[in-house]
Amino acid sequence: MRWKLRTCMTALLAGAIALPALAERFPRPLPTEEVGRSETLPEKYPASWVFVNDAYYTSIIDERGVIIDTAAESRNLKGQFSAAQFGAIMPSMSRGEIYVAETFYSRGSRGDRTDVLTIWDTKTLAPKGEILLPGGKRSQAASIKNSLQLTNQSKWALVFNFTPAASVTIVDLDRKAVLADVDVPGCSEIYPTGERGFSSLCADGTIASVVLDEKGQAIRTVSSKPFNDIDNDPMFMMPTMVGRTAWFVTFMGNFKAVDLSGDVARVAGGFSIKKPEGGSPEWRPGGYQLIASDPAGLLYVLVNPFGRNGSHKDGGKTIWVVDPMKKALIRTIELANHAMSIEVTHEIKPALVAARADGGLDVYDTATGNLTRSILGVSMAPSTMTAVQ
Repeated sequence: MRWKLRTCMTALLAGAIALPALAERFPRPLPTEEVGRSETLPEKYPASWVFVNDAYYTSIIDERGVIIDTAAESRNLKGQFSAAQFGAIMPSMSRGEIYVAETFYSRGSRGDRTDVLTIWDTKTLAPKGEILLPGGKRSQAASIKNSLQLTNQSKWALVFNFTPAASVTIVDLDRKAVLADVDVPGCSEIYPTGERGFSSLCADGTIASVVLDEKGQAIRTVSSKPFNDIDNDPMFMMPTMVGRTAWFVTFMGNFKAVDLSGDVARVAGGFSIKKPEGGSPEWRPGGYQLIASDPAGLLYVLVNPFGRNGSHKDGGKTIWVVDPMKKALIRTIELANHAMSIEVTHEIKPALVAARADGGLDVYDTATGNLTRSILGVSMAPSTMTAVQ
């Protein structure tokens, strides 16, 4: 009994001695935060910010958009907004709005379906309204930026539908009204073309261009000659834009350009590069968003040396930096961690942002290839990213 009492007194004495040291190590907690207080984001986002589409695969009916400052040393997360199930995100900084095409079911994962285009305010990240998308036919698939695009000086939104019949819904953002549905049989995704039209890649290897009148009605459709080798070397469907030229990379690592500046898309040629040695069996692009470009027009492609049939979603740890004017690989960047998607900021000194499978983002200096910082815990499953412009 005396031994137990002595042990207890010793423990109490040790605790009393340790308390001042613990107080120094762990300062007093922060004061209670004011309830109801909310912050606002700047009217003009810095060029170091990116929008991340978090697929959130552990609860896919609750996807979200995340806004990240890639240049900050701390507090990189600037805001978050809902994207529901298989949401497609498209910001418009000129309008001060973020558009999300999303789908809801009355019983969560089942029941009556409702498709909407939700409008979020860029400063408050509060919903400003929503536009009902008729027909219950919005395309629901792994995130691709070309399923929701803007045209007509950002006055119209274009929403890709797939039931599996393919069509595009034209939405007037000023009037908050649907203008038309345009059938694009056998074609997929949206590439804004000309002043207010769009193009779509088709299963026969062509690209179809739809010209819209001032009321959003289709007045003409023109198809190119086949240029996309669907059977042997198909193009990934998410390009990067350099001006009004869409640069696509193929499964085998070749490049194709499509000029979207006119009413009708014009196939503007392509090229192949000499691949580095060391492929096992060969170098191929892979990932979700696997091509990006910087303000100088250089192309960045996510690749891995274990390319084979079926590796097109594998991601990688190497970036090819390609000059499309020289039609050459000018350098490579070795990533510290395996990445699934990439984006390049439009800063004076651009940064390469690589989305990791664990939800983190790695930020690299595009000039040196050095890892600048890692931003962890920003999402569950980052898929596509959009740089602020």
